[in-house]
Amino acid sequence: MYALVEIKGKQYKAEEGKKILVDLLHMEEGESFETDKVLAVVDGDAAKFGTPYVEGAKVEATVGPVKKGEKVKVYKFHRRKGYRRTQGHREKYQEITFSKVQG
Repeated sequence: MYALVEIKGKQYKAEEGKKILVDLLHMEEGESFETDKVLAVVDGDAAKFGTPYVEGAKVEATVGPVKKGEKVKVYKFHRRKGYRRTQGHREKYQEITFSKVQG
């Protein structure tokens, strides 16, 4: 059984015991996280799809540590002007572990 869940505007596949990285939630490590923004629930051959969300379905997860993504380099350049700028950053993500999928 799995569900398609919306977390901070992005969609993820939620299965019990699965760990994923989501955008930073600003929650402490070990806190419980629950969402009812479930777009679809699939259990074998049976599938329920919401318009936009499935009624009565929810997903519970546990918040894990904060991790950084890969470095992104931003390079700006104007030809013949001597203008060159390099900037970089690393996006922060939070690991969550799905503990329960109800549908």
